[in-house]
Amino acid sequence: MRKKRYIFLGFAVTFFSIALLSQNQLFAKSSSDLNISRLESLTKFTKVVNSIEKYYVDELTLDAIVDKAIEGMLTNLDAHSSFLTQKKYKELKIQTEGEFGGLGITVGIKDGALTVIAPIEGTPADKAGLKSGDIILKINEQSTLNMTIDEAVNIMRGKPKTKINLTVVRKNERKPLDFSIVRDIIKVNSVYTKDIEKHDDMLYVRVTSFDKNVVEKVKESIDKSKNRVKGIILDLRNNPGGLLDQAIGLCDLFISDGVIVSQKGRNKEENREYKATPFDTYEDLSIVVLVNDGSASASEIVSGALQDHKRAVVVGEKTFGKGSVQVIMPVGDDEALRLTIARYYLPSGRTIQAEGVTPDIIVEPGEVPKSDDKFSIKEAELKKHLEAELEKIDDVDNNKSKKASDNITADNSKTITQKDIYTDIQLKSAIDILKSIILLQN
Repeated sequence: MRKKRYIFLGFAVTFFSIALLSQNQLFAKSSSDLNISRLESLTKFTKVVNSIEKYYVDELTLDAIVDKAIEGMLTNLDAHSSFLTQKKYKELKIQTEGEFGGLGITVGIKDGALTVIAPIEGTPADKAGLKSGDIILKINEQSTLNMTIDEAVNIMRGKPKTKINLTVVRKNERKPLDFSIVRDIIKVNSVYTKDIEKHDDMLYVRVTSFDKNVVEKVKESIDKSKNRVKGIILDLRNNPGGLLDQAIGLCDLFISDGVIVSQKGRNKEENREYKATPFDTYEDLSIVVLVNDGSASASEIVSGALQDHKRAVVVGEKTFGKGSVQVIMPVGDDEALRLTIARYYLPSGRTIQAEGVTPDIIVEPGEVPKSDDKFSIKEAELKKHLEAELEKIDDVDNNKSKKASDNITADNSKTITQKDIYTDIQLKSAIDILKSIILLQN
């Protein structure tokens, strides 16, 4: 019996060893195949580089070819990834660390076209009349078709008091609009509040962008009037986003527990959850959030999180849909990659990227006229339409194009009047909804 047991045990060990050996061989073969595949891919890339270096009509250095290859590779990943050359990397540092001359406009690639996400309130772009959703067709007579975001931004940024010309395609306009804008130093007042006439129990809070002072300024404004205010209207229209920690902090003022937003990437190291804390929360305040298609990134996190936690009624139009995470990865001392590493997800698990936030109550903006000539083009036809518009512009004198010279000035008053309310349908709807919520709670 013991002999049989030894024989069986020996057979089992032998079988396990064979199985383990086969598994190792299979793994080794798989690893070898992977290495061969990588080698073949790199060999193909080297052949292409060598062919360009040897036969291309213009003489190019190896560095220039590799830079162009990297730029093309990053651009084809998504609209937000890019290669930052020495010049672009330096400009990025200037943008994030100091003052610069610009238009005060945030742009993105939407349906393949360079699109205005939002002009920042009170800046040259805002005063000139640029609007969220405008498609920038030309910058200083240069077509934007196939232009990257970085290239467009670099052209639009420049010395203060210098002019730049933009040609824009806009909904409800038959012809492209020409804008001549003077660059200026961009300084933004990110938060301001107003009382609402005949509604002493409400406070209007406008957040134009998420800089480092948003949470502090909003909290300060609420504390000043918290004894009388029962509800707030949080206006995030045309807010292109900004700092993530400020978006989370703003949500944390109104949410006492649970996830505010999560970040998920290919690598588990990039996965994060940002949760609310129970401290200094305004749980008794009713909230209505105003959004439109110029609300992007951080403003979508705020509106979406408050919506998912049932802490606010979201009113307006569907938001832009910018919910991806980029990091700057240095390549040597003077160059870098801007690479998309993750996407943001709201508490319910839904994504923001390319989806946006759909309001609880959809309200079209009051200032946009309804017309039978409404600009409406399918995504697949957009590029052809823009190319046709370029041909029209090139065939006629630019002076014949419609000029958009209406100035929009920032409103510095401290009270929203009845006239203001009735000229802004979205704001009026928000006030009516907030009034109903406050009445129901009393």
